[in-house]
Amino acid sequence: MLKVFYDGACPRCIADRRWYESLPGGAEGVEWVDITGRDAELRARGIDPYQALTELHVEDESGRIHRELDAYILLLSRVPRLAPLAWLIDLPLLKPILSRLYRHWVLRRLRRDGRL
Repeated sequence: MLKVFYDGACPRCIADRRWYESLPGGAEGVEWVDITGRDAELRARGIDPYQALTELHVEDESGRIHRELDAYILLLSRVPRLAPLAWLIDLPLLKPILSRLYRHWVLRRLRRDGRL
């Protein structure tokens, strides 16, 4: 089972979770963990709370933590309909560009909400 550490105070994150769970196979084998107020638990897992806020983190079945786009790739690859998107995101030329855009979007959202 995957554990997805997501920002439960983020309306967009909640909407993305609901959308993912609505897809065929999206609700299977995934546990969603709201990071809000769980700094000690995150640190115990080796996750910096600030990074958890600014990057998606997913723990795989072996306990390995995947961050940012690697977390999305792992999560998306589990749903047949999204597997091609996971492959596309992982392309060597596209991944660094998407990573920068993702980071910019998250930091802008957190600043706008006064949470950074």
